[in-house]
Amino acid sequence: MNLIEHIHGGYVHNRRVGVLRDQLTNLLPRDVSVLDVGCGDGLLARLTMEQRPDLTISGIDVLVRENSHIHVDPFDGKSLPYPDRSFDVVMFVDVLHHTDDPMILLREAKRVARTSVVLKDHTRNGILAQERLRFMDRIGNARHGVELPFNYWPRERWLAAFAELAMSVGEWRSSLGLYPVPANWLFGSTLHFVARLDIAEHE
Repeated sequence: MNLIEHIHGGYVHNRRVGVLRDQLTNLLPRDVSVLDVGCGDGLLARLTMEQRPDLTISGIDVLVRENSHIHVDPFDGKSLPYPDRSFDVVMFVDVLHHTDDPMILLREAKRVARTSVVLKDHTRNGILAQERLRFMDRIGNARHGVELPFNYWPRERWLAAFAELAMSVGEWRSSLGLYPVPANWLFGSTLHFVARLDIAEHE
């Protein structure tokens, strides 16, 4: 682990998890079951449930790590192994940009969710956005063996995808404050968002 990765793991990562926990606890509906797709070690899910004991969060990931903070089931990265409408909410936190085609999992999320999809990801908007996002991805994920296709969408492409799937944006937040100043000036700004996508009544 180099110096930058050490700093990221010891300080930036912990701050990021805390900020995301606060964002999710304010975004998730009350008294719901949540499927956390690509949950990693499950720490974020565990902290979210501690702050919101009305939530039940289950994890699923392509890479199941030892000593996860929640129970994590394996899956193939494309098909969610659950029947239709198995969970109230399906959640992705920095997952879809690691896929070759985010639409595949978004369609699966809509199928498995009863009410909404909660999403944290990146927007490729702003000066040198692609380069800044690639740098963050390498530092945060390469050592964990995570696939890095660097598949970042601009905000307009996200909105088009949601419209194509007939999911409405119930809430969208882009000023998250994930990193300390001055890092947030370079790696925050327009590069991140959280959103709640509401699903109309299933046919």
